[in-house]
Amino acid sequence: MAEYFSIRWVEGKVRMLDQRQLPHHVEYLDFTTHLGVAQAIRDMVIRGAPAIGAAAAFALALAAYNSAASTAREFLFEMEQAGEAVKAARPTAVNLAWAVARVLQRLNHEEKADLDRLRVATLNEAQAIADEDARLNRQMGLHGLAVVPHKARIIHHCNTGALATVDYGTALGVIRTAHEHNRQVHVYVDETRPRLQGARLTAWELENLGIPFTVIVDGASGYFMRQGKIDLCLVGCDRVAANGDTANKIGTYNLALVAQAHHVPFYVVGPTSTVDLNLQTGDLIPIEERSPEEITTIGNYAITPQGASASNPAFDITPAGYITGIITENGIAYPPFEQTLHVLCHR
Repeated sequence: MAEYFSIRWVEGKVRMLDQRQLPHHVEYLDFTTHLGVAQAIRDMVIRGAPAIGAAAAFALALAAYNSAASTAREFLFEMEQAGEAVKAARPTAVNLAWAVARVLQRLNHEEKADLDRLRVATLNEAQAIADEDARLNRQMGLHGLAVVPHKARIIHHCNTGALATVDYGTALGVIRTAHEHNRQVHVYVDETRPRLQGARLTAWELENLGIPFTVIVDGASGYFMRQGKIDLCLVGCDRVAANGDTANKIGTYNLALVAQAHHVPFYVVGPTSTVDLNLQTGDLIPIEERSPEEITTIGNYAITPQGASASNPAFDITPAGYITGIITENGIAYPPFEQTLHVLCHR
């Protein structure tokens, strides 16, 4: 298995695997400013809710590392400004704002410390967020074993592996755990238009892990379910509302509808940091609209008539009624989600 990582702090720099180059090139980029990290998040050098949460935290560590503040008050103001710039990079994933808030909260507890101590505290909190993500992913994988049959044909949308997290993965982490526990799994990988994260990234990770897989077009899920070839759906999440409505990569809602029509269990996998108990329903989740060019071109090749209109929402909302359960590091939430998610988030 080839070793790889999505993000890491390396001697005053944030190093990221450029996921735009996969699967053909493995290239790491170094960033030295928080604005550079924010742009990398926006450009999808790094993506996946847990990974961009860690990136946000490390962006603040860079802002602290580069700060020219002469007082603690100036320093905290700079960190708040940096946090706002980073949060604006991608609005849908709650992990980004959660990580910024957590680092700033840590600094507010240290506000009477000297500047060197504040800089150290910023980096320590960012590293703690990264380390916790790796640990929690493994816990989710173990909880997820309960829903994976010993012979399992699993459909998976987008990418939720080690590339979308700091390490191991969420939904793909459940699949990875099942494989490591000798379950016979075969993964049907949605290609995931328009940026093909399934075909490019998930297939690359599964190949590295030695897990059998088949890439299919997004619209083929109904065909395979009708043929009785799918036992389980596992997807990730970018934000979960208090009632269980879930924002995830565009196409997830379609998959949930097809799964319910064919009585296939549909599970969402994500850490409790992705659950936003302040939002009562998914209707309140902001949806990022990305460039139409992601739809009208593949690579540098135009696939539509010149000037064709295109709309490119990056995420959709899957209503809670289509979700069998939500797998977290603290256990699995089942309906009624208003109650079970609240319990798991405060465990």
